[in-house]
Amino acid sequence: MMDYDVLILGGGIIGCAVAYELSKYNINIALIEKDYDIANDLSCSNTAVIYDGSETHDDIMCELEKTGRDLIEKHCQKFNIKYNKVGALRISSNQARYNMFDIMHKNARQRGIEGVHIIDHNEIYNIEPNLGINTNKALYSENIALISPYNLAVSYAEVAADNGVNFRLEEEVIDIKNISKGFKVTTNKNKFTCKFVINTISNEISIDNQNEVYSEIRNKKMKYILFNQEVQNNINGVVINDIDDDTFIINISTLSKGNLIGIKSNDYLSLEEELELSESILTGIKKELITNMFTETYSGNGMCIDDSNIKDGYIKVTGNHYAKITIAPAIALDIEEKIKINMNITKKINLDKRYGNIICSCNSISEGEIVDSIRRPLGARTVEGVKRRTGIGLGSCNGSYCNMKIIKILAREMNKSVLSIVDDSMDSKVLVGRIKEFNEI
Repeated sequence: MMDYDVLILGGGIIGCAVAYELSKYNINIALIEKDYDIANDLSCSNTAVIYDGSETHDDIMCELEKTGRDLIEKHCQKFNIKYNKVGALRISSNQARYNMFDIMHKNARQRGIEGVHIIDHNEIYNIEPNLGINTNKALYSENIALISPYNLAVSYAEVAADNGVNFRLEEEVIDIKNISKGFKVTTNKNKFTCKFVINTISNEISIDNQNEVYSEIRNKKMKYILFNQEVQNNINGVVINDIDDDTFIINISTLSKGNLIGIKSNDYLSLEEELELSESILTGIKKELITNMFTETYSGNGMCIDDSNIKDGYIKVTGNHYAKITIAPAIALDIEEKIKINMNITKKINLDKRYGNIICSCNSISEGEIVDSIRRPLGARTVEGVKRRTGIGLGSCNGSYCNMKIIKILAREMNKSVLSIVDDSMDSKVLVGRIKEFNEI
C-alpha cells in the first residue's frame, strides 16, 4: 500500500497539466495512467488548434479558452515549443449562414476578444488565395494558433516528474473507495491511499462503484483525412466551411506542412463524397495524397469540473470537448486553486545555498546577496561597488576579513582574473601580482 497526498487519474493532456501545476507545491503526488505512455488521448496528427473563445456559444467555455490560450502561449515560449499563430477563416457558400457570422462577431466583441473581424471577398482571398470556394463574407480571427499538443503534454509531464511527481504507467484503475480521511484507489497492479483524488478518466470509474450523475453528454464524431505536403494549392491556416447547423468542414495546415481535413456530418458519406466536400476548401486533392484517416469523438456540450464532492477530497473532469487541448491548462489552474483552498498547501521554495554562506560576519552579508549585487542591472563591477550595494566591509573589521572573498566572487561572476579586479577605479587594482602561481590566493 502506497500513500500519497494527491492521486491524479489519467495521463492525458489534462492530467499532465494538473500534475505540472500541483508539482509546484509541497505535497506527495502520483499520476496513474493505464497506457504505456502519457498523452495517448491526443490525435495521431500531432497538430492541434488553439482556439480563442470566439467560436463557442457557451460563456464558460469561452472563458476557459481565453485563459487556456494565454497560458499555452506562455508555456510554449517557456518550453521552447513552436506556437504557430496562423489565424482562422470561417466561410460559407450558403449566404443564409452570414447572419451567424455577425452574431459570433458581436459575441466576441461583448466578451472582450480582440482580433476578430468580419471581412469581405478581397480580404478573404488575400489571406487564403487558394480557397476552392467563392464566398463574399467571412469571420476572421487573428488569434488562432497551431501547436504540437504531444510536445506540450510531455513538457508538462517532464517538469512534473522533475518536481517529484511519481508517474505510474501501465496501471489501470479498477476501483475507488472512500476510507477514513481519504480514498483507496485500486489498480490492476497496486493499491494506493490518498487524501485527494483528481479523476480525469472516463465516467466508467466512480466512487464506491456508484453511478455518478452528470448532464447528458451529446457525442459528436469528426472524420479526419490527412493529406501529405504534395497538395499543390495549400491552405496557410485554419479554414472552416460552415455548411449548415449539422455539417461543416475544417482544414488545418499541419506543422509537418501537410493538410488535415475534418468533416462533421450527421449523414454517412463515402470517401468520394468526403473528398468532394473537402474540395470546397482544399482544391487539387487526390486519394493518392492521403496518408492517414481516423475518427475522433468529442462531446458537444463542453467539459465540466465536477467539484460536488470536493469536501470529501474528490474532483472529476468530464467531457471530451474539441477544444480540450486549449482549455487543459485553464482546467489545471482551476483545480490548483481548489486544491490550495481545500488542502491548505504551500508552494515549494527554491533554496539558494549561497544565501546561507555568510561572507561578512560583522553585518551578516551572504554570498547570495553579493552575487545578486553583481548580476543585477547596472550591477557592481568593483569592490567598492559591492560594498555600497550590500553594506559588506563596513563593520568593525573594516573589510579585513571579507575583502579577499569579495575579490574572488567578483572574479568568478565576471569571468576575470583576480588580478584584474579593482577597488573603485581603473587605476586601483587591489592585487598587483602573485608570489607563486597557485590556483588560490
